[in-house]
Amino acid sequence: MDDKQLLDRIGALVEEEHTLERQATGAGLDDDQEARLRELEVRLDQCWDLLRQRRARRNAGQDPDSAAVRPGGTVEGYLQ
Repeated sequence: MDDKQLLDRIGALVEEEHTLERQATGAGLDDDQEARLRELEVRLDQCWDLLRQRRARRNAGQDPDSAAVRPGGTVEGYLQ
């Protein structure tokens, strides 16, 4: 996945996340929707991490395509 595709994926995930967040403040979410929202948060963190990896590799003169998605538990543990 190249940077453009990754940014498009991030945009789609953010849009879905915002939709669920709006529903949460209104009628609330059922269990499946709450699970999906948590899943979206992890996937977004993974996508942003992958994008940062790709950019760092490119800046270091390395192949950005060698970047890999890290496990959710890893990216969720990062400090902001």
